Parts: sequence; structure tokens; C-alpha cells
Amino acid sequence: MAQRKKRSSRLFLTLVVAVLVGSALAAAFWPRALMVDLGEVTRGAMMVTIDEEGRAQVAEAYVVSTPVAGRLQRVEVKPGDAVVRGETVVAHMLPINPAALDVRTREQALAAVQAAEAAVRLAQADLNVAMASRDFAESELARTEQLADRQIASESALDSARQKRRVAVAQVETAEAAISMREAELNNARALLIGFDDRGLAAALREQTSDDIPLWAPATGRILQIMQQSETTLPAGTPIMEIGNIADGLEVVVQLISSDAVQVEVGDPVVIDDWGGEVPLAGKVRRIDPFAITKFSALGVEEQRVPVTIALTGPAEDRRALGHGYRVEARIVVWQGEDVVRVPSSAMFRSGEEWAVFVAQDGKAVKRPVEIGQNNGTLAEIRHGLQVGEKVILYPSAAVLDGTRVQQRKVE
Repeated sequence: MAQRKKRSSRLFLTLVVAVLVGSALAAAFWPRALMVDLGEVTRGAMMVTIDEEGRAQVAEAYVVSTPVAGRLQRVEVKPGDAVVRGETVVAHMLPINPAALDVRTREQALAAVQAAEAAVRLAQADLNVAMASRDFAESELARTEQLADRQIASESALDSARQKRRVAVAQVETAEAAISMREAELNNARALLIGFDDRGLAAALREQTSDDIPLWAPATGRILQIMQQSETTLPAGTPIMEIGNIADGLEVVVQLISSDAVQVEVGDPVVIDDWGGEVPLAGKVRRIDPFAITKFSALGVEEQRVPVTIALTGPAEDRRALGHGYRVEARIVVWQGEDVVRVPSSAMFRSGEEWAVFVAQDGKAVKRPVEIGQNNGTLAEIRHGLQVGEKVILYPSAAVLDGTRVQQRKVE
């Protein structure tokens, strides 16, 4: 009897151990649900933008330059100072002194004067010859007319005498004009001799009441930058400073890749972001340049870039800290919708020639083809295939197949 009880106990323990081992093996090899991230199909506003870095600049900047060659006095105004058109003097200039003549230049000028004087004397001699020829032609004409009246000289001889007189008169006029031209050349040659040793010129300069040439602000605004600060001698047309109206005249210029620029139209809304302010700025496309320029990217790739000008349309007080040359991020809106069924772009993948997503339904992944519209890289417009509120798997890996058991990953 005891042996039977002992055998029954051993059999029971064996069965218990077998059940426990089987349960452990079943639990270990039982298929588990795949942990995935889920997103939701929503309805709302959506827009597609072209994002590019840009620079803020004054739309109408004025460059103050030297009107004449002279000595610029030290510029006292500073960048940021306010100026008023026609009222604020931004710089002062003094006329440059006559250039001193070196020995070679002076000798050349003296030789030019002597040559001009000789040319005047030669022209005077030519005038004397022409006047003598004119007097002789006039006397010949008078004698020929008397002979013609007596019918001794022919009509042909009379016409010839008249023609010779006209030629002689024209030669006198030509000689007189030549004298005027040679005298002008002489005056020009003498002007080259003017130097610091010319006492008459020095006296004339001393008699001037003021040599100062004030430079007035050409526009109302602020000084953007100063190119010439110190006192120096400058030729005419040298830039001194740049003036512009930052408060009301700012615009943004971005350089788009040509393939992006063809999608932009004048009047498209723009969102100016990442400029350092608290709120984004509103704008619109004002101008698209018709000529692309060649640029090289940071990787050395040659690109064709199109300058696009954006006008700021928001209140001026929102951008009061923005200045000339500041960096901004421009988002040009090329499409937008107010009531769009949308899904995260990360949930979509290619299935042959179509787009598809995995929908989490009853704990399983269900593959579903979808028809999409616009895609901005974050959200995609769904035209057919999904309903608002459905859950889709984000970033589906190769382990996710149609019918795979899935479970949402907990976000810590």
C-alpha cells in the first residue's frame, strides 16, 4: 500500500513539473505583439512651403558719395543715427588744391605754350596772305567790270573774276577761324602751367569766403554703414556712407533654386521665421528676378539661384529689432488648404506604384493603399483611403507585415 502511494506521488510530481515546463516553453515561444509608434489621421489646415534662408535689407538704400575731388573731413555721424532729407549734414569736404607741377610736366607745358604761340603766329601769317589775295581779287574784279562795260572783256572773264573774289573772301574767313582756334589752344596750354607758384591763383583762393562743401542727407532714415570715417583726400564719386529707412523700408531677399522658383508666383504669402523675434512676420512675394545666378553650395555643387524679393506686410512694431543685413528664414506658401484630411508623412511608404500605410486595427497591422495630394514633408493630404480618427503606424520597419500583431509603444 505504501509503495502504491509513493508511486502515485511521484507521478503527480512528474505531471506538475511537465506542465510547468510546457507552460514556460509556451510562454517563451508564444508570438508577441510588435511595439510600434502610432499616429492619427486628422482634419485641419495644411500648407506647402518652400523654405530658404534670406537676408533683410533696406528696399531703397542711398549711397552718399563725394560730388567733387577734394579732402573729406572726419565723419562725425555714427551708424544708426537718424537723418532728415535736406536738413541733416552728414559730412563736410574741402576742394582739393591745384596739383603742383613737377619739372618734367612744367617743361612739357612750357613747350606746349610755345608751340601754341607759334601756331597763332602762323595762323596770323595765313590771314595776311588771304587778305592780300582778297584785295587783289577785288581789284581784278573792278577792272574786269570796267572792261566788260566797254565790251572789251567777255562775260566768261567777268564770271571768273567774281569767282576768284569769292574764293579769296572765304580764305580770309577760314584764316580768321584758324586764329581763334589757335588762340584757344594757347589758352589751354597756359592753363596747364597753373600751380602752387601761381601768385594770382593763390590770391584768388585767399579771397574766397568759405571752402566748405556740406554733404546733405539724400533721404530720411538712419545711417546704415560708413565706408570712409577718417579725414582723407578722395576722387569724385567715392562712396562715403549708406542711408536707408529701416522702419518702413525693409524687405527680405532669398535666393531660391531655380526648380523651386518656378513654383513661386508674385503675391504668394510668406512667413518669416527664426529671425529672433517672439512672433513670425508676415510678408508676400513682391518680385521674382528673371535672371538666375550661379552659386556653389557648401558641398561644392553648382546651383542656379533666383533672387526673390519679399515685402514685409505686418505691423512695423513687430519687427522693430530687425535690421539691414539680418539673417531670417523665409517660408513661401505655394499651396494651402483649410479643411484637409491629413496623415503624418512618416506613416507612408511605397507599395509598387502606389502609396500605402499600415492601419492599426484590432491589434493588427492592416496594409491599406491611399491616394495622396499635397505633401509638405511633415503632413500629407489624403484624398482617398483613410478616415479621420484612424490610427496609422509611424516609421514602419521591414518587420511590419499585413496582419502582424502590433502594440503601441509607451512614451516615457
